[in-house]
Amino acid sequence: MIEDIKKDAADRMQKSVAALTNAMAKIRAGRAHTSLLDHVMVPYYGSDVPLSQVANVGIEDARTLIVTPWEKPMLSVVEKAIMTSDLGVNPNSAGMTIRIPIPPLTEERRRDLVKVAKAEAENARIAVRNIRRDANSTLKELLKEKEISEDEERGAEETIQKLTDSGIKQIEDVLTAKEADLMEV
Repeated sequence: MIEDIKKDAADRMQKSVAALTNAMAKIRAGRAHTSLLDHVMVPYYGSDVPLSQVANVGIEDARTLIVTPWEKPMLSVVEKAIMTSDLGVNPNSAGMTIRIPIPPLTEERRRDLVKVAKAEAENARIAVRNIRRDANSTLKELLKEKEISEDEERGAEETIQKLTDSGIKQIEDVLTAKEADLMEV
């Protein structure tokens, strides 16, 4: 029973760290990366679908993404969807491909992105601490119902605290790496 609580807490904490890593990948660092376009939705036969379902997305060079729609009529639709997204990029179409130059970031924009990264990291830390609180309250309920002893509860709480510390350290490592990436010119 205690092992299940520990395992559940560890799994949920790892998912929080993975979600943070995913969120950090979407924060643009001035280099071309296909995940920048993951959230772009394109109208396709009456419904909005992710860009990756109507076109190939690739990297031409360090500062250029290349998008190739699968159908010729989709070229202008895809270009418009990229233009109206919140990326602040200006796609150029040539033939059946769309080139998206990624502009270099200004110092001010870099600092803003670092603030966004710190906010994401703080949300992840809060999530990890909430998981710890849930696990500890479950242990307290088990103690109250006399299903576990006080020593077992104390030992389990210490283990959960170690898991929490480990999760927060992983979050700090992800944040530090992203800050270095963002501030690199």
